[in-house]
Amino acid sequence: MKAMVYHRYGGPEVVGPFEMPRPEAAEGEVLVRVTAAGITTADWRLRASAFPGGLWLPGRLMTGLFRPSKPVLGGDFAGVVDAVGTGVTRFKPGDRVFGFSGFGAHAEYMTMSAEGAIATVPGGLSDQEAAALPFGALCALEFLRDVADVQPGQRVLVVGASGGVGGYAVQIARWLGAEVTGVASGENLSYVRALGAEETVDYQTEDVSQRDTMFDVVFDTVGAMDFRSAKRILAPNGLFLPLNFGLGDVPRAMWSGLGRGPRMKLHVNGDSRDGVQMLSSLVVEGHLKPLIDRVYPFDRIRDGYLHVEGRHRRGAVVLDIADEDDSAPVAI
Repeated sequence: MKAMVYHRYGGPEVVGPFEMPRPEAAEGEVLVRVTAAGITTADWRLRASAFPGGLWLPGRLMTGLFRPSKPVLGGDFAGVVDAVGTGVTRFKPGDRVFGFSGFGAHAEYMTMSAEGAIATVPGGLSDQEAAALPFGALCALEFLRDVADVQPGQRVLVVGASGGVGGYAVQIARWLGAEVTGVASGENLSYVRALGAEETVDYQTEDVSQRDTMFDVVFDTVGAMDFRSAKRILAPNGLFLPLNFGLGDVPRAMWSGLGRGPRMKLHVNGDSRDGVQMLSSLVVEGHLKPLIDRVYPFDRIRDGYLHVEGRHRRGAVVLDIADEDDSAPVAI
């Protein structure tokens, strides 16, 4: 099979096509023929070793100190079950599936646990739309529902509301019953309102932290705000949730939880079977729609990375693996 592989940390140029053995489904696993996969900010940070705020060493210990320990990136995927291992009853060959694998989706085939973050594709979605969901929507669901426990009528501010996580955060906050304000550039404000935000703020012309409005939750999906500025617009028991944080934020978050007043919580989202199934339900019920900024052919993965790293996109960047043009891979 062809896979997009990187053997050293660096820019998009370190990723290229290689011929690899097709994996086989072990006990409890499914083999998926991947037809579409996302390129996310997580893939970019792992490939470039671009870990924020003093987290370089912990990040390298996780991904490989001197060279990548898992050379095939890609977490978001959609495809077709090609084979199942012994003991698997949830899926059968031919099932259309989507989910989050963590690694390995930037390849024509991948394996993962049948009990992991994988579910059947909701009816009516294309593979590209399904692959656009997991990373951003799972992140938004976990931060807003599980960490912030957003309740109906609360006021939620989403910073970066047009991005790969923020666009889903607006939709999920609305589903939870919150009153949503979205921060984005002027050209994206109508897009954010169409996703469900009652109010929008153009960060190019206004500093939202100088507003008189008090929010119950401030969810910063792009690293544009710190706790000091967030506290100015947080209600007395308000919560600041930064998606990106550094080592210096750890004591701040711990200290904020010891007394009264606004708090900051740090969280690293995971992935789960229940979470992916919930996304599927939300799509079917009309509460959530996939957000795709651009689709790239498999062999243009470097262009896709460049677009993600530009930090100015509406929704997900997706690789079309089903129709890739078989540009010559290098055998390894």
